[in-house]
Amino acid sequence: MEFGFGIVILGIIVVVFRLLADCLDEDRVQTYIEERGGRFLSSTWAPFGKGWAGERNNRIYEVRYLDRDGNEHCAQCKTSMGAGVYFTDDRIVRYRRRPAEAPRDNSRVADLERENRRLREALKRAGGGKA
Repeated sequence: MEFGFGIVILGIIVVVFRLLADCLDEDRVQTYIEERGGRFLSSTWAPFGKGWAGERNNRIYEVRYLDRDGNEHCAQCKTSMGAGVYFTDDRIVRYRRRPAEAPRDNSRVADLERENRRLREALKRAGGGKA
C-alpha cells in the first residue's frame, strides 16, 4: 500500500513541476518576443515538434505572436531554463493590413496650383516673356 501511495505522490510532483516549467517557459518566450518589439499571443506545448528527437532538457512549443510591423507569425520554439529561446519554422500567417492612404486635401492642392500659376506669370514678366 505504501508503494502505491509513493507513486501517486511522485506523479503529483511531476505534474506540478511540468506546470511550473510551462509557466516559466511562456514567460521566457513572451519576454524574448517583447524585447524585439513584438507582442506574444499564445503558446501550445508541442512535445513532438521540430527538433524533439534527442532532446532531453528543452521543451518545444508552437508560438503565435505579432512582430514589430504587426504581422502575425506561427513558429516552433525550443526553450529551457539554461538554453534560451530558439525559433524554427517561423512563418507569417497573416500580414498586417495597411491603413488606407490618407485622402488628398484638394483645397491645398488647388492653392498650390494657383500659386504655381502666379509665380510662372511673375517669372514671365520679370524675364521679358522668355519663360
